[in-house]
Amino acid sequence: MRDICLLGATGSIGTQVLEIIKGNKEYRLRNIAFGKNTELGSKIIEEFRPEYVSVLSESDMAVLQRKHPGVKFGFGEEGLLQAATYAQGTLINALVGMVGVLPTVAAIKNGMRILLANKETLVVAGEIINQLLKEYHTELIPIDSELSALHQCLHAGSGDVERLIITASGGPFRNLTRDELENVSVEDALRHPNWKMGPKITIDTATMANKGLEVIEAHHLFGIDYDRIETIIHPESIVHGMVEFKDKSVIAQLSVPDMRLPIQYALLHPHKKKNPGFQALDLAEIGALTFKKMDFERYPLLEMAYRAGKAGGLMPAVFNAANEVAVSLFLKRRIKFLEIEEIVSEALAHFKNKEKPSLAEIIVCDREIRNRILERYEVK
Repeated sequence: MRDICLLGATGSIGTQVLEIIKGNKEYRLRNIAFGKNTELGSKIIEEFRPEYVSVLSESDMAVLQRKHPGVKFGFGEEGLLQAATYAQGTLINALVGMVGVLPTVAAIKNGMRILLANKETLVVAGEIINQLLKEYHTELIPIDSELSALHQCLHAGSGDVERLIITASGGPFRNLTRDELENVSVEDALRHPNWKMGPKITIDTATMANKGLEVIEAHHLFGIDYDRIETIIHPESIVHGMVEFKDKSVIAQLSVPDMRLPIQYALLHPHKKKNPGFQALDLAEIGALTFKKMDFERYPLLEMAYRAGKAGGLMPAVFNAANEVAVSLFLKRRIKFLEIEEIVSEALAHFKNKEKPSLAEIIVCDREIRNRILERYEVK
């Protein structure tokens, strides 16, 4: 029996993780954390009977304690860290945002195997995370369709990597001009053509910030220079990633767009298991796969992400924080769609970088960027 800790249990990734766990009796859900969705969280507690549960607020904790008297509860940042380290085993970090970084660090120090869907962990603290993984002799496997694809391709190859190729659907606005993007609505931006995801990541796919975060993650995960990580448009979302080797051969990973596949891959690695609930890929039915060169003028946030990644130090944290706040402002209808990239560009231009920052310095940088932007838009 393998013990699982799931952070972000009520989110898009979290609920799909629960589907996989439900179909694999060798896994036991020992502890979970979630935010404000106490209705769904309560159902998860009822079905899976975790020993420890962390929620966002003390008031929600009190309500759940009355409903589930046999369960231990915590709340806030302290409760989240407790959830991340409550038991040995595997941590699945499906949290969205900077809040996911410290629990990952705590779990690594606890010797846990890390399955990571939280992009921010590697984006803002990739060097620190890699050092900790070596120090505590544990492993990290990505839960992300594109990064999982690269992980699979690299394990299928024989080394001597020339470049990594990450595909991008282009998001819901891939056929719109820059002028047409000026007045797109929140509702339009949330209609992704291929994937069902949470609101933040769906907006990130529309701006291509998501692909930028994946590029930075791939750099830290696989130790490949940014100049050897390529992004291309692939509207069908069937080819999720490719690895070109020195002999110019290419290994690609293909599947229908289903996040349960990379989740199960990460859980079972290095083994594979048949899942009757997964749809088989029928290339004859699809008929054709198309690829287009990435347009960095069309997607300036992707270029900014490459630039921030190459600069290193605090700049990936600046990019991430500015983008996270800007997306939040857009979802609240405080800014227009194209203002997201303006906010990120301004943050990158005006923040002084520092090489090899500590985790504490990264957290301070993150808060400073957020506060600057929120003060500008008079958001409390």
